[in-house]
Amino acid sequence: MSKLNTNLERLNGHLARFRETGILNRIAGRDVPGEHGVFQSVSPVDRSAICDVARGGASDVDAAARAAAQAFADWRDLPATERRQILNRIAEGIEARAEEIALCECWDTGQAHKFMSKAALRGAENFRYFADQVVQARDGKHLRSPTLMNVTTRVPIGPVGVITPWNTPFMLSTWKIAPALAAGCTVVHKPAEASPLTARLLVEIAEQAGLPPGVLNTVNGFGEDAGKALCEHPVIKAIAFVGESRTGSLITRQGADTLKRNHLELGGKNPVIVFDDADLDRALDAVIFMIYSINGERCTSSSRLLVQDTIKDRFEARLIERVNRIKVGHPLDPATEIGPLVSEEHFRKVTGYFEIAKADGATIAAGGETVGEDGYFVRPTLFTDATTRMRIAQEEIFGPVLTSIPFGTEEEALRIANDTPYGLTGYVWTNDLTRALRFSDRLEAGMIWVNSENVRHLPTPFGGVKASGIGRDGGDWSFEFYMEQKHIGFATGHHKITRLGAG
Repeated sequence: MSKLNTNLERLNGHLARFRETGILNRIAGRDVPGEHGVFQSVSPVDRSAICDVARGGASDVDAAARAAAQAFADWRDLPATERRQILNRIAEGIEARAEEIALCECWDTGQAHKFMSKAALRGAENFRYFADQVVQARDGKHLRSPTLMNVTTRVPIGPVGVITPWNTPFMLSTWKIAPALAAGCTVVHKPAEASPLTARLLVEIAEQAGLPPGVLNTVNGFGEDAGKALCEHPVIKAIAFVGESRTGSLITRQGADTLKRNHLELGGKNPVIVFDDADLDRALDAVIFMIYSINGERCTSSSRLLVQDTIKDRFEARLIERVNRIKVGHPLDPATEIGPLVSEEHFRKVTGYFEIAKADGATIAAGGETVGEDGYFVRPTLFTDATTRMRIAQEEIFGPVLTSIPFGTEEEALRIANDTPYGLTGYVWTNDLTRALRFSDRLEAGMIWVNSENVRHLPTPFGGVKASGIGRDGGDWSFEFYMEQKHIGFATGHHKITRLGAG
């Protein structure tokens, strides 16, 4: 039996219970149907129905928020070492079910098993990392003044909402939920409606690891119902969101009346700048990996190639050859490098840019076509002869689509790189150290890699500038979001206190 058939057989075993019972909301350790009935989760591979999913609404969010509030004090006050043990057991549970998580995620999102097989393990790593930070999460500083011993400490902010996207849903859910739990917060999680399967697996794993009921609650549904209710709920103290910039703006407005704290990880139109003195073999590998892996459906993808005009023709020729060899296929086939896009809506959005590119005068040098009739497959696509003012150079396509723009000088490259509303990541390829220092200093991006693809290191800050978001994830930055700073001043003697009304 081929590996594809083996994976399909194992997947069907994992999906059998979902097909029988559907996916219900999980509130205070109990399965709860959705206020608005159900919706169907559909696989992008062949457009088949996976299972029914509870469609939550305001009443479900209210029940989950109150469950999180009721569980908060006990979870907050649980000794840090005990919380650490639970988080480590969650990591162990994720590793034990890594195959199930990966197969379900492939079928739910269309992502290739080549990449999703590692996503669950990254989720376990997220829990382990933040478990190790639990004890010192509340550590503060001793700031002495002439009359006071000033002490700072941190306390968890309270019940929080986590809204996660559909592109790598399990890993990104752990990225948000693990530090929230480590900080001592309780969570209401609304996963993306397009990829609900692995959120259910996560809450099951967490409860089996000993997470008390109500500490992690999952409410499925749509943004206009469950998402809006979560952002407006007065019990929820903060919203951590990953998604597109327009939705981030809406979330800010929805939380304004309750003064929500927001962490928004939003979109990007990230440049990869290749100078003619770069290691072109390594640059080529990185350019291809950072736009065509994960189906191009990631916020940090390098979707704009800025290539110096002295090497443009030969670099693009090699790029076209490689792009045309990328294997599009069934996501459970280990040889597949690009699977189907996540949904019909997203498929129509991405393929719509093929005509936009031609209308604006760009050349489709590779791809620009759909594949097959059953699922939402597109060929990896390269646009050349582009300018920075074209829509394909300004708008986030969020698919396996790369726009190549030539530049002549360092100053021109910097102007083009900064010429978008976004500022999430940037990638600079040059062997000139002083140029790398100059360029990265002036590049408008929250994260920059020099002579590297995106290599995530959990203690470092993750986030963007401009329309790419507000706030940072990672290391202590996560605790800064999920916790409140508290200052306590202890008088060290009998300092003078101004007396009023004493005559």
